[in-house]
Amino acid sequence: MSSLNRRALGALILGLPASAALAHDFTAGDIAIGHPWTRAAGANANGAGFMTLRNNGAAPDRLVSAASPAARVVELHTHIREGDVMRMRPVADIPIPPGQTVHLRPGGLHIMLIGLTEPLRQGASVPLTLRFERAGEVQVTLSVEAAGARGHAH
Repeated sequence: MSSLNRRALGALILGLPASAALAHDFTAGDIAIGHPWTRAAGANANGAGFMTLRNNGAAPDRLVSAASPAARVVELHTHIREGDVMRMRPVADIPIPPGQTVHLRPGGLHIMLIGLTEPLRQGASVPLTLRFERAGEVQVTLSVEAAGARGHAH
């Protein structure tokens, strides 16, 4: 039985809907953080965190930093085109306008995990603290997907 099915079965035994066991969402103030994930990677390599950030409030907010014990340095990044080459570049923050969803995904905005302190193995999870200008800090868990994953599996 897969760990996904075990979680769903455990939720049903506890009288919870199966979706509760599969939920991978977090909140910080008015910010809803959906399906945080990363890809498998080796120690001393780099990784990236992906998720959705939805501002359910009336005021703008922005992600100003992130931190994780799984990496020596954590930066907010984007991809930009320089001629015919796509390059990653750090950004000071990631704006989240009211009523809008910002997607952190491969090839776009993401959270860069530089100098992984240990391997990220598929099926494991990685703690990540997000700091928002208005919503404050929240710890989320990045679900580790396959090395070549293009999106969250669940």
